[in-house]
Amino acid sequence: MKTSTSINKDNLLHCGTCLGKFTKSGKFRLHITALDHLSQYSKYKVWLKPSAEMSFLYGNNVLKSGLARITESTPQYAGVVVYNLADIPLGFGVAAQTTEACKELDPTANVVLHQADVGEFLRGLEDDMF
Repeated sequence: MKTSTSINKDNLLHCGTCLGKFTKSGKFRLHITALDHLSQYSKYKVWLKPSAEMSFLYGNNVLKSGLARITESTPQYAGVVVYNLADIPLGFGVAAQTTEACKELDPTANVVLHQADVGEFLRGLEDDMF
């Protein structure tokens, strides 16, 4: 940011981190580049078992069988940040069930609906992002 002050305003298009963009319908869609900021301030978190990490990084939803831990009193449809057991943020999504409802679910039920993950850069989706 400091180096951008030496560039003329007419020649500078943008600077900083792209957190997301607005869709044509006016809704704001977060990108995976917002993960660093989201993980610092997230209220609801989900930790995955090692067997479920790759499935999430390939763009699949999190099943109850892959869930290691979840923050207490997570409401349904709340935004959650997904971590591995080493507390490295992998992505974010939406809680499909409350914490209390997760205890009675069968192992094949969805717990977190996938929105974005760090594997998007590897899959070549950055063209869609910017």
